[in-house]
Amino acid sequence: MPNRLLRVNAYTTLDLVDAAARGHDFEDEAVAVLNVTSPRENPDRVQFQLELDNSQLESIPAHADEVTLSPEEARTIADALNSHADKVEAHLDGADDE
Repeated sequence: MPNRLLRVNAYTTLDLVDAAARGHDFEDEAVAVLNVTSPRENPDRVQFQLELDNSQLESIPAHADEVTLSPEEARTIADALNSHADKVEAHLDGADDE
């Protein structure tokens, strides 16, 4: 990704995921970097970061979105991700049986 805003290295959570940016009158699809991190020194928050490949975006300028979470909020998201992953996995496993 040219002009990348997020630092991507061997420890980045997910290097390439399918993503979309949606607005009232546009939708751009692109690969993205998704990272979950916390500060190395004095870790006082969890950061959830997403940056779409700006070479694939037509409607919005290069940018990265970041959400700052408390430990409790991060665990709530983790629980929701696990629950939905189980639901999708169960559906896909059932679809394989058909």
